[in-house]
Amino acid sequence: MHHLKTMFFPTLRCACSQPTSLLTPKSTFSTSSSLNHPQWSGLHSWRDGPLNHNRLWGPNGPQRPPPSSVEPDDAPLELGSSLAEMGAVVLNTADPLTKSKLSHLAYSRWRQENLPIGVCEPPLQPARPPKPQLISPKEIPAPKNSGLPLNAYMLHNLAHVELNAIDLAWDTVVRFSPYTELLGEGFFADFAHVADDESRHFSWCWQRLAELGFSYGDMPAHNLLWRECEKSSDNVAARLAAIPLVQEARGLDAGPRLVQKLTGFGDCRTSKIVARIADEEVAHVAVGVYWFVALCQKMGCAPCSTFKDLLKEYNVEVKGPFNYSARDEAGIPREWYDLSSSANNQDKKEQLSEVYDRLACIISMEKENSSMNAPTE
Repeated sequence: MHHLKTMFFPTLRCACSQPTSLLTPKSTFSTSSSLNHPQWSGLHSWRDGPLNHNRLWGPNGPQRPPPSSVEPDDAPLELGSSLAEMGAVVLNTADPLTKSKLSHLAYSRWRQENLPIGVCEPPLQPARPPKPQLISPKEIPAPKNSGLPLNAYMLHNLAHVELNAIDLAWDTVVRFSPYTELLGEGFFADFAHVADDESRHFSWCWQRLAELGFSYGDMPAHNLLWRECEKSSDNVAARLAAIPLVQEARGLDAGPRLVQKLTGFGDCRTSKIVARIADEEVAHVAVGVYWFVALCQKMGCAPCSTFKDLLKEYNVEVKGPFNYSARDEAGIPREWYDLSSSANNQDKKEQLSEVYDRLACIISMEKENSSMNAPTE
C-alpha cells in the first residue's frame, strides 16, 4: 500500500484542495472525460487516426516502405501476448533500426489484435548498440571537430534523441503497467502511440543519414535523456513532468532553429524532415499535458504548483529560449515554466491591487464628502 502511495502521491508542497487519498481501481482516467484545461486541438484526431506506416521519406515526403523492408528478419514479438511484454522486447533490443521496426510492429499488433495491456518488468536500462559511444554532454565534440558536416552532425544528434524517445515512451508503458486499473487503458494507448511516432521519426533520420553517406554511431552521443528518465522511475506524475513537459517540450523550442540552420546550410530535404518531426512532437507534449492535468485533478492538486514542485524535488531544469506558440498550441501554460511570465502576472496583480485600493479610497472619500454636505433637517 505504501508503494502505491509513493508511486502516485509524492510528498509535494502543492496547493491541494483536499487531502490526497489512494485511487480505487474504479477511479481511472478516461480519455473521453472533459478536462478543465486548454488542450491541443488535434488530440482527438491524433488518437483516433489510422496506423501510420509512412516510415520512408520519399521525394515528396513521408511514404510507406516496400513490404520486404517492414518485417525484421527475426521478430521476437511473437513471444509477447500483451502491450507491456512487447514493449519490454523493444527495450531489450540493441540494434537501433530493429528497435525502430519492432516498436511499430508492437503498436500495430496491439491495435489490430485487441491485445491486453498486460504487466511486465522493464529492464534497468534499454539495450544499446556498441556505437555511438556514450559520453558526458560537455564532452560532445563541436561540429567542426566531429568529422561530420553540419547537416549530418545535427541529424545525428536528432537521431539520438529520437532513439531515446522510443525507449522513454515504452519504459513509461512497461514500468507503470502494474497500475493499469488505476491509470486506465487510455494512458498506455497514448504512450504506445508516442513510441510508434518516435520510431517513425528515427527511421527518417536513419535513412537521411545514409543518403548523406553517414550512419548513426559515427560520432559520440550523451546519455542525458535516459538519466532524466531514471530520475522519475518511481513516480508517474514526475515522469510526465520530466519527459513530455520538459524534455519533449525542448524539442518544440529547438525545432524551428534547427530547420533554419539546415535551410541556411542548403539542405532543404533534411530541413523538411526536421520540420515534420517538430510538428508531430506537439502531439507528444499535448499527451503529457493531458495526463498530468488528469492526475492532478484526481489528486486534488493545482497542476501549476504541482509541476513546479516536482521539478524542484526531482532536480529537473527548464531552459529557454522558449517557442511560445508551439508550447501554447500543446497546452502548456506559460506560468508553468516561464518565471518572467509568472513575475509579469504577479506585477499585474499588484498593480491592479493598487488601482483597486485607490478606487476604494476615492469611493470612501466621496461617501464622506456626501454625508458631510448633505442638508440637515
